[in-house]
This record gives sequence, C-alpha cells and structure tokens, in this order.
Amino acid sequence: MSKLTDSPAWRALAEHQRHIAPLQMHDLFAADHGRAKRYSLEFGAIYLDYSRHRITDDTLRLLFELARQANVGAWIERMFSGEHVNNSENRAALHVALRADQERFPTAGSEGTSDVMPDVMLMVRAARARAYALADALRAGSISGATGKPLCHIVNLGVGGSDLGPRLLSRAMRCQSDSSLTLRFAANADPADLDAALAGLDPERTLFIIASKTFTTVETLSNARRARAWLAASLGDAPELSAHFAAVTADEAKAHAWGVPAERIFPMWDWVGGRFSMWSSVGLAAVIAAGPAHFDSLLAGARAMDAHFREAPLERNMPVILALLSVWYSAFFGAETHALLPYLEDLRDFPAWAQQLQMESNGKGVDRDGQPVDYPTAPVIWGSSGTLSQHSFHQLLHQGTRLVPADFIVPCSGDSDAAAQHLLIVNALAQGSALMTGAAAAEPYRVLPGNKPSSTILIDKLEPHALGQLLALYEHKVVAEAALLNINPFDQWGVEFGKSVAQSIERGQQTEQLDASTQSLLSRIEPWRH
Repeated sequence: MSKLTDSPAWRALAEHQRHIAPLQMHDLFAADHGRAKRYSLEFGAIYLDYSRHRITDDTLRLLFELARQANVGAWIERMFSGEHVNNSENRAALHVALRADQERFPTAGSEGTSDVMPDVMLMVRAARARAYALADALRAGSISGATGKPLCHIVNLGVGGSDLGPRLLSRAMRCQSDSSLTLRFAANADPADLDAALAGLDPERTLFIIASKTFTTVETLSNARRARAWLAASLGDAPELSAHFAAVTADEAKAHAWGVPAERIFPMWDWVGGRFSMWSSVGLAAVIAAGPAHFDSLLAGARAMDAHFREAPLERNMPVILALLSVWYSAFFGAETHALLPYLEDLRDFPAWAQQLQMESNGKGVDRDGQPVDYPTAPVIWGSSGTLSQHSFHQLLHQGTRLVPADFIVPCSGDSDAAAQHLLIVNALAQGSALMTGAAAAEPYRVLPGNKPSSTILIDKLEPHALGQLLALYEHKVVAEAALLNINPFDQWGVEFGKSVAQSIERGQQTEQLDASTQSLLSRIEPWRH
C-alpha cells in the first residue's frame, strides 16, 4: 500500500499549495462578492463561516478528493455501525450510542461482522435512568449523609476525560443549574487542588463522585483517600461515610471494595474512550447540577449533529470541512498549532477539553497499519476565552512569525446585558477581520501582515441543545481528521505507558532500569520526603 503522501490527491494538494500560498484573502473577497455566503454552512443552532481561509474553489475540490480517497464517508459509517474501528484494541467506538435514540445499536461481532446488540442501548438507558434518579433525589434534598443532613455539596474527583468533560458541561450549563447546590472539581494530584475544592464546604453535606474507568487512577484515588480523611476528621471513620460517595467506573468490584455503596456505582464501558465519555454517567456532576431535562436537551443536540455527520455529503458536512481545513494548514502550510477562542466565559473550559480530545486522539506517529507517518498529525491545540485572549496572546496571532489558524466561537444572543453581549460580538468579529485584512503603516512595527486564517462559528445561544451540537461537532471533526490521516483516534498508548512508569516508580519496582537522570532525581528527592 502506498504512503498517503504519495497518493494522487496529496500530491495534487502539495502542488496547489505553492500557487495558493502567495494569494491574499482580501483579494479573493474583492474578486468574489459572494464568497462569504458560498463558504459558509448552517446546521441547527450553528453557523460556520469558513470564508476567511487561504482556499479557493480548486482548493476545496482537491480537499474533498482527499476525503474521498481516504474513504472518510466509509469510516464514518463504520463507526456508527459499531465496527471495531479502534483496531489496536479490537474495539468499537460507540460514544454516539450514549446519545442515540434507537432501540438497538449495531455493533461488530467477534469475527468483525456486523451484529445488532440490543444490550448496548439497554445498558446506556439503564445507567442513564439511575443517574437521573440520583440527580433528582439530590436536587430534591432527599439524600442524606452520615449525620442525616441532606447532601448539597458535590465534588467530582477525576482526571482527564473524567474531569475535563463534566467540568466543561457544568460551567457551560451554569444558567440552568440549581442554585441550592454547590459543585466543585478536583483533578490534580497536588493536594492544593482538593484543598481549594473543599474550602468552605460542610463535610456533613458533601458528596464525592469518584470517576475512574479502572478505579486505579493514581491521582483520582489519592484525592479520594484524602477526601475520606477529610470526612473522617469531622464525622469519624465510620461505615456510614460510604453515604458520602458515588463512583463512575468500569470496575464495580474495586469501587465497592473501596467503600462505595453498590447502588451508587455507575458504569463505564470499554467501547467509550474517556475523552468521549461526558455524555455517559461520567457527566453525573453536570446531570445533578443542571437536571435531567437539560441533560436530555444536551444529548438531543449532540444526536442531531451525529445525524448531520453521518448523512450530509462531504461538501456540506460541517465536521468534515473543519477537519479538512485543519489538515490543509498542518500538512501543507506547516502550521503546528491551532487556537480556539470562545467568546463566552461559560465556555472557558472548552479549549482544555478540545485539547485533550484532539491531541490525545490524533497525537500519533504511526498509521492504522503500524507504519511510521511522514506527515504531521494533530496540531497543538490551545486557546482561551475572549476577550481575555486579546490581552494575552493575540499580539502573536497578528504580528508573530508563526501561522496559527483560529476558531472564533461567538454567541448571537445571551441572558446577559445586551450591551455587554454586543461588545463580545464586536470584539470577536473585529479580531477575525483584523487577522485577515492586516494593516499598512509607515512604521514597520505598526504593520500587520494579515492573511491569517480563521473560522467563525456562530451559536444562536449557549443553551444545552446548542451546546450538545457544538461539542459533538468537535468530536466528529477529530474523527474525520483521523480518517483523513489514516490513524486510529481511539487509543492512547503513550498515556498508558506514562502511567505504568509512574506506578513502577511509586512501588519502587525496577528502579535500576530507569534512566540515569530519573535515578539521580529520585536520590535527590528522597531525603526531602522524610
């Protein structure tokens, strides 16, 4: 099988890029007054304007040819059909089942043939019903702790996908949240993180959610042990402390042995990766805060984007277009990073969530066949909420030497003051425009070269249904990009190896096999630990 970079579509794009590179976007707009409308797409609550990119009709034609050559449409269907698209672990990737509404979900059988297993949807619905029941009871004040006081402080203990997803959801659905509940998160193994989360909370009224797929995650279990000690210091180390814990895990036996009541243990499954899992019981904290009805609306929004991704032709497929633009800049322009700029404070955790989503999924150096790649895979994802970002790093975007494509995510309306909302919109549109047009000046230090690419994503309003569409859009963009690059986005062997080395060091195993630097650092640190 020939290398991707030797394929006709890839070679044609490489040749085309040499002709496109000198073009100025403002000249493209001047020559085509309908460009903004032609290079835009609307679906549901989301409007995508991708006209401010270094592309022409020929560019798009070649990019879509690359998508067809990579069988992107077939890979999409394989994922939705439940085939084992996670080839290195011989698993399906069924995060879309977490928000599906069909009675049965198709999955691939052990021989790789297509099967239909009603158990998948039965498991999803049963877990969701239990999570919703717990949320309703907590919101009603009918669940008590060891001393009989209602539990109203919720602390989520998780890391990675067990933290970033629910943290993002909880903040983004803040306006729908129950004001009588307090919601906190602790992810870092640094004790200061949990200390900050516990500040001002009443142990008698605090429930901890331990979210760990294997129930062996070092950071999460360390925080869970410290949480138990915090409770015991006030309430005594009695069996009744179990009333203050719930768990989300794939190993129910370990959670129960740790002390979590069986009825408070919610499942995770190996066919859902952590970074795709917030639609499941992993999102329990957000379900409790915002309530089941709003979480249902979130799921419905994601489900709508699922249908669009599966059914829309490539040329009108929003996740595919975003994926193609990402590959265009990283592979053909050498852009190493991509900035995400949500102009909504309630989406301030979005860049961190998307960072894990893309970099853990597509940060790979071999293709699906295990062969080393000779092209860039995932760009470095970073960003911040606007307008804070304007006073932090936009200087580099405007006049720096690096090409940084950017996504501006902008609300059309909101619940806040109309004048403040207008200020957000004006700033976001101005930044995108300035990046493209640049500015001439007599003094060199005032010159802005412009021609910097960006997409603008308008959202009607940040409510749960639109939020679900937005988050599923970026999930599917990552999947489409992986298909374009012929890599597996559903494993994370680098992460697993790092964990295993840390566990070996913690247990004092095979320290003689560690590199000399690590051995030296351990010997330096050891006296300070006593």
